Amino acid sequence: MCNQLQKLVLVSITILLCSSGAIADNQKKLETLRNRINSLKMDLAAHEKVKQNAADALQDTERSISNIKRKLLELRKNKQQLDDELKQLQTKYHRLNSDLEKNHDQLDALLFQQYLGKEKNYLRALLNQQNPNQTARDMYYYRQLSKSRFESMNSLRDNLNQLHTLAQSARQKKKQILTLQTEYSKQNKKLAQEKLKHKTILANVSKEITQQQNEISKLEQDENRIAKLVEEINKLLKQKNNKDALYNTRIPDATNHNAAFNTLKGKLILPVRGKLVNRFGGQRSGRHIKWKGLFISSPGGSDVKAIAKGRVVFADWLRGFGNLLIIDHSHDYMSLYGNNEALLKQVGDIVRSGDTVATVGNSGGNPDFGLYFELRHKGKAFDPLTWIKIE
Repeated sequence: MCNQLQKLVLVSITILLCSSGAIADNQKKLETLRNRINSLKMDLAAHEKVKQNAADALQDTERSISNIKRKLLELRKNKQQLDDELKQLQTKYHRLNSDLEKNHDQLDALLFQQYLGKEKNYLRALLNQQNPNQTARDMYYYRQLSKSRFESMNSLRDNLNQLHTLAQSARQKKKQILTLQTEYSKQNKKLAQEKLKHKTILANVSKEITQQQNEISKLEQDENRIAKLVEEINKLLKQKNNKDALYNTRIPDATNHNAAFNTLKGKLILPVRGKLVNRFGGQRSGRHIKWKGLFISSPGGSDVKAIAKGRVVFADWLRGFGNLLIIDHSHDYMSLYGNNEALLKQVGDIVRSGDTVATVGNSGGNPDFGLYFELRHKGKAFDPLTWIKIE
């Protein structure tokens, strides 16, 4: 690209020496580049928005994944606690069940012993009419012992029922936890897929943004090269114009003081000494308008002479012209003197050919010192060089 632009510069400069159309072509190329850069910047802004949206979505997804992971961890902890509780309940249940069986066995043995031994003695004593008090005490003893055994067994059964209820509740909670774990695992899997999707979008958009930024950077470099080329061509054009410019060495005097203005065609002399750097009809730099007069480069402070007799009809500052002086020469002819440093005549003053009416300046925003000069007939500007004699 750089070599091509260098070749383009050389070719453009060569063409420039033959034709001023080269600068228009390069201005068009420059405008095309700038339009392309603006278009890319708009696309880049859109991609930046997509990237931001993807980044926000990724952030939300990662936050949701974090919450799901936290809930899964809590469920695992709760499940572990329930598993531990179930183990403890099962251990206690087995122990109580074992105690119940032992008590049951002991009660069976007691009843069997009563049946075989003491109960027979009790009946025998009762039938033989032995001491009834002793018999009553023995009966009470056996009833209390049996009652104690039954109460112990009932208590064990109650405990076993409670343990069974607790175990069922724990199993139900465990079942609920497993259901939640399954649901959260599904959500986590779905979120992981969304995360991958958002990361992919983010990566692709970031890649496109990088490519567009690189393209914009290259185009801006090309724009700078073309802009420099246009600037260089402008300089060359200016140098070419200066090279071909006329140089005026004479200034007006009182020779034609009494002559009517409409008889002075081809005899007028420019108001100041200097080089004609811009002519009537030429393109004004950086603008789409043309010169309606002449710009004569001249040192600041130089005298500006009236080109013929007449009356001053305007002497004031005017936008674009700076300090401007206008002389009416009758027969609908006027001469205009702009960008002056100082105006030495006032409205209504009568001037003669060769009178000093102003001094050269650069007022009105003109970067260069010189005089802007126009001739007008019936208000319409015409080429002063058709009336001027340059020596």
